[in-house]
Amino acid sequence: MTVSELVLLILEIIGTISFSVSGAMVGIKARLDIFGVVFVSAITAFGGGILRDILIGRTPPAIFENGYMVLLSFLSAIVVFIIIRFKKDEFSVFEERIEFINNFFDAIGLAAFSVMGTEVAFAAGFSGNVFISVTLGMLTGIGGGIFRDVLTDSTPFVFKKHIYAVASIIGSTLYYILRNNFENLVVVSVVPIVVIFSIRMLATKYRWSLPKIKVEK
Repeated sequence: MTVSELVLLILEIIGTISFSVSGAMVGIKARLDIFGVVFVSAITAFGGGILRDILIGRTPPAIFENGYMVLLSFLSAIVVFIIIRFKKDEFSVFEERIEFINNFFDAIGLAAFSVMGTEVAFAAGFSGNVFISVTLGMLTGIGGGIFRDVLTDSTPFVFKKHIYAVASIIGSTLYYILRNNFENLVVVSVVPIVVIFSIRMLATKYRWSLPKIKVEK
């Protein structure tokens, strides 16, 4: 296994667990049954990667060759479901704390998958095209969350609240620049992951949002 493949594997594991936990919590909050929670959890984890692979002509998408990742997502969702099933009173009372935990895992997933998506662009031969590389990184990071929110009947989080897609774009661009100038993939990966995670958590803490127009009904 090459260093690039090892980095991709680590990022995929981190992102899968993080987005699966985040998706499961959103599904539980939307009062879905256990199948719905597991399904939403999986689509949160893999939706962006599936979209990315379709765009670069990889069919079937890579996730259908990685059954162990799907199993990891299912197990993550089931564990979350069981924990909250027996702690449902705390889930109702500590809603703000639950939201922070959800945002925390979501931020980790966004960071890991944004970098992973950009690295996939390099592996697919797009190292000379910053637009394609950053776009694939962003779609890998935010695609699953969009599918998750649509399935739970809410406006996608990325379009209305805090700095989300912008954090992914910044991190993916930073990874692209570092990847083309440095050989140490560990450092090249860690730096943009920390940047994306920090932006997301700071945006959550300080309620940063992009400008919007509030039109009176």
